[in-house]
Amino acid sequence: MKPNSKNRSILSSILMLCFFIGSIPLAAQQIKYTDGNDSWNPNQLGNHRAVIAFSGTGNVAKTTIEWRRRDENPDQKRIIVQDASGKEITNVKTVDINRENGTIFFEPVSGQTTYYVYYMPYIDEGEANYPKGVYAKPESKADAQWLSKINSNMTANCSLQEIQSVNAFNSFYPMEVIATAAETKDLIAKNSGSSFLVFPEDRIYSIRMKNDLPQRWIQKGVQNTFSDTAMKGEYLAFQLGVYALENINNLKVTFSDLKNEKGEIISSKNINCINTDGTKYDGSVFTAAVSVPKGKVQAMWSGIDVPQNAGTGTYTGKAVVDCDGKSKEITLQIKVTDQVTKNGGIDSPEKMTRLKWLNSTLAQENSVIAPYTALTVKEAEISLLGRKLILNSDGFPAQIQTFFTPEMTSVSTKANNVLTAPTAFHFIDASGKETLKWKNSGLKFTKKEAGTVSWESVSTSQSLQMDVTGSIEFDGFVQYTVKITALEDVSFNDINFNLPMQPSASKYMMGLGQKGGDRRQTFDWKWDVAHKNQDGAWIGNVNSGLQFSLRDEKYSRPLNTNFYLQKPLLLPTSWGNDNKGGITITPNQKSVLVNAYSGARNMKKGAVLYYNFNLLITPFHTIDTDFQWNTKFYHKYNNLDTIAQTDATVVNIHHATPINPYINYPFIEFKKMKSYIDEAHEKGLKVKIYNTVREVSNKAYETFALRSLGHEIYSPGKGGGFSWLQEHVGDDYIAAWFVPEIKDAAIVNSGMNRWHNYYVEGMNWLTQNVGIDGVYLDDVAFDRITMKRIKRVLTKDGHPGIIDLHSANQYNKSDGFNNSANLYMEHFPYINKLWFGEYFDYEKNQPDFFLTEVSGIPFGLMGEMLQGGGNQWRGMVYGMTNRMPWSENADPRPIWKLWDTFGIKGSEMIGYWSENCPVKTNNEKVLATVYKKKDSILISIASWADTDVKIKLNIDWKKLGINPAKATITAPEVANFQSAQTFTAKDEITVSKGKGLLLIVK
Repeated sequence: MKPNSKNRSILSSILMLCFFIGSIPLAAQQIKYTDGNDSWNPNQLGNHRAVIAFSGTGNVAKTTIEWRRRDENPDQKRIIVQDASGKEITNVKTVDINRENGTIFFEPVSGQTTYYVYYMPYIDEGEANYPKGVYAKPESKADAQWLSKINSNMTANCSLQEIQSVNAFNSFYPMEVIATAAETKDLIAKNSGSSFLVFPEDRIYSIRMKNDLPQRWIQKGVQNTFSDTAMKGEYLAFQLGVYALENINNLKVTFSDLKNEKGEIISSKNINCINTDGTKYDGSVFTAAVSVPKGKVQAMWSGIDVPQNAGTGTYTGKAVVDCDGKSKEITLQIKVTDQVTKNGGIDSPEKMTRLKWLNSTLAQENSVIAPYTALTVKEAEISLLGRKLILNSDGFPAQIQTFFTPEMTSVSTKANNVLTAPTAFHFIDASGKETLKWKNSGLKFTKKEAGTVSWESVSTSQSLQMDVTGSIEFDGFVQYTVKITALEDVSFNDINFNLPMQPSASKYMMGLGQKGGDRRQTFDWKWDVAHKNQDGAWIGNVNSGLQFSLRDEKYSRPLNTNFYLQKPLLLPTSWGNDNKGGITITPNQKSVLVNAYSGARNMKKGAVLYYNFNLLITPFHTIDTDFQWNTKFYHKYNNLDTIAQTDATVVNIHHATPINPYINYPFIEFKKMKSYIDEAHEKGLKVKIYNTVREVSNKAYETFALRSLGHEIYSPGKGGGFSWLQEHVGDDYIAAWFVPEIKDAAIVNSGMNRWHNYYVEGMNWLTQNVGIDGVYLDDVAFDRITMKRIKRVLTKDGHPGIIDLHSANQYNKSDGFNNSANLYMEHFPYINKLWFGEYFDYEKNQPDFFLTEVSGIPFGLMGEMLQGGGNQWRGMVYGMTNRMPWSENADPRPIWKLWDTFGIKGSEMIGYWSENCPVKTNNEKVLATVYKKKDSILISIASWADTDVKIKLNIDWKKLGINPAKATITAPEVANFQSAQTFTAKDEITVSKGKGLLLIVK
């Protein structure tokens, strides 16, 4: 979808301002920079051209273009010359092409008129959504006879009228028009003796280059004052551009109070530099050391939080830029007007007002989120929704229990024990024995809050001290820090941790290289972080289980979804032990023993190892079947009347749509989005939008401010990708998803950073100001801390806050061979629906795979199918349909109609996996799930048999509460699913291979 001129003007409002300024000559020799209004095809000619007027005679034109280019090696890029009609001129010769200027001879075939010199043409190779911009090499098509007429000493007979970019967004002006080497040398000479120079810069002109000074700074000269105007309540961002004349380290910016003529003060506490100070995504203090190599430029983005009640007037103070004891003072003069802005001015993000969001602590408190209940502590027992954790005196779990019924629709008083014995660490000596005698301090609770309970215990032996700190949160997340300190030199044949699990809670497994499904009898796994995003697994049953993950103190969340290999896991020093560690899972007479071993090692006195681990107690809550029946997704931007006629209730708005065009930056067309959502609400529809954290659109207003933060927000990488990224971001990034129609080029986010604070604030703003009803997550690159914050802001003030998680199959090389459900399980407590299934095979995979990797049921969730529309017969055994109209075969309306006809809302879902299911078949390959009402039931039958089969139903009429003598069994007509049939309880029923039936018993 190509943006229209109105969209372009919104996107580029600030850049257009630059163009208007640029078209007014600052001096006689000032070059005019203008917008080409998309008047040529950049895929053929590139994004930049010089407009040349030929005024000479003869058939040789000469022009020297002072283009001041930021790209390296311009002599290795092709030059294309056209006349005003667009006809390419073949007789062209280039001389002395460099970054500052270039001389071009060409044949003026159309006489004294305008000609265009395109100087960065590229070819887009690679895939449509992952392009690879390759700049065309120079070529010579010139005729030898014409070349012989060129006199290199001839006087230029052309004038440079202007330099154009294909549109405003592609412009280099003014901050990417480089200073010449001579200008830079002169500047350095005038400031000899200084370690660095500081150039105050307006927020409108983001500092973009790190290897060159902009010509704008040469023209302005070194300034010691920054002046700007702010409204009351506004967050006023500004930049201090530091140019290093030698290598400088520990760059810091400090601020004085600002004081106006009346003596009123804006406190220095209201001013900070986001490069060095702030708040991390988890609420802890952020500090960063900034170093600048000689000859490089560093933007230090800062902001003044002007109080809402500030008096009018001009406030004056100081910004002190300091590094290694050398400093420069910049006078700040901020005029505060009598206008008042709301929300810090965040409704004008083009002014960088939302940079304040990077340090937000919004929704950081660990308050309990529905449907969860407050944690309660009784002696060593901690109770939470549907589960219980019982602690030993050493701080480790003595028992874990769940109370969910096998159907997963209710909580009972019957405990399902997860463990057969307490979990424990074992320290094995060279003889293969465990000889350490431990004394522990006993269990001490350090926090007892509704959302979090924490504890500690210290165990000591002659040679070791083990400090255990643990915590559990209201959703069932358990975190352990286990610090092992050597009190003397010691050697071990192995240090391992045992999870002895109940066989009844170990039926299935997912992770550590195993596809979700029935647990293998024996299992042996080794660390391989270079290739595998694997540090734990889930083992469990439908109504009881545990996910465990092994970490150390240096754990850093890896990249995921196509990018794992570019930032993989760090091998934990403790568990990994130079790849000696691993995990075995072995059944015995009483239990299934998970043994996480680390192998032989020596520890010197005073040495410390962290054997940290996390647990997730599953399921998180009961499944909400009525939500499944009532929430019917329409996954496409479309006319709302058309959507309403489908019986859908929720619209998912992807990116690359008119109201949400740019990936993970849904703020530019927010007025259109609000209008659409308001209309949807009037028609009884809810609207969720695509917005996540993994990559960020290059259309983000803050792109270069984020870039100034080094690798905090953007991952390091090889660069490349779409031409805009190469021309403006330059290098050291990872190019991500690209939408050709609107040229939306995203950059990969580095992981856990302050962009998550911005993301939470953005979600809050969209909920409160635009009215979104939730979010569609396309994979997730943040952790559970951010997820909890997102859930809080999305559900604030009664908003529904529906979170829908999609994932493609992560079990491949690029994703590190992980399982989607295992990878994202920490988020499941806050998800309303799963859409797992892209690149999943619904025909070849068995029921155990559907249950564990796709359905979400063992975790308290329900889902939908994706790839090719899924298998609708097998899907209904798990209460799943496909999602319209994403896939060609995705039309669940006939099944929706049956749901409504039968009245599935309020029914009790009893899955085939439950021993209480009142209907079974006489073929183990044909499964039945029951949806039970008072006087009727819906039976979903699906076959995994290799051929068409005939089956009989085994019905427990007493459990159903139906008199078999009066019962009728019908297969109602369901379009594209089944034809109408009638059966008796004794009939054989034919079930086609890979299909099934929906039967109503009354």
